[in-house]
Amino acid sequence: MRQGLRQQAAGFETEALAFVDSLYRTALRLTHNRADAEDLVQDAYLKAFRAADRFEPGTNLRAWLFTILHNTARNRARDHARDAVMVDTEVAEHAADLAGGPARQAAPAGSETPESLLVRDALAPDLQRALDALPEVFRQAVWLRDVEEFSYAEISQMLSIPVGTVMSRISRGRRLLYEQLSATRHARLQNA
Repeated sequence: MRQGLRQQAAGFETEALAFVDSLYRTALRLTHNRADAEDLVQDAYLKAFRAADRFEPGTNLRAWLFTILHNTARNRARDHARDAVMVDTEVAEHAADLAGGPARQAAPAGSETPESLLVRDALAPDLQRALDALPEVFRQAVWLRDVEEFSYAEISQMLSIPVGTVMSRISRGRRLLYEQLSATRHARLQNA
């Protein structure tokens, strides 16, 4: 009896871990920071493994994991919004000047993860910039649909919003992407 439960748990873990790269890419989109994305994925897997007995075999494990990831990200964002932050504007402006100036050093060649390299190489730089410029709600919906290829119903469940809202966000996000990419192309043609 106990041996069967161990084998079942090991099978669940193996199947769940097969989605780590996909979850990481989405977490990176949500956080815009490698360390935060890694923490988010780790927290999501911890929650998933603790709740493995509530997963219904035969249903979509990938969508279930993405739902946990998005709920964890939403909870983190809510918690961070509660934290009051005092900022010295002069120090912030000075730091911004340094970050954009010639003293800025490039990241070491080996500092990127294979996942981030794959995503960067898979997306054209203009598309990458346009995606990053989208408001978060549109970026999430477009990413989950067009990159991760989830259905509207799955995205609706993950983000806890109606299917119509998912469709609207995807439509508006795609339109914003198109407008941004068209403007970039037009600017290039003007400069050529």
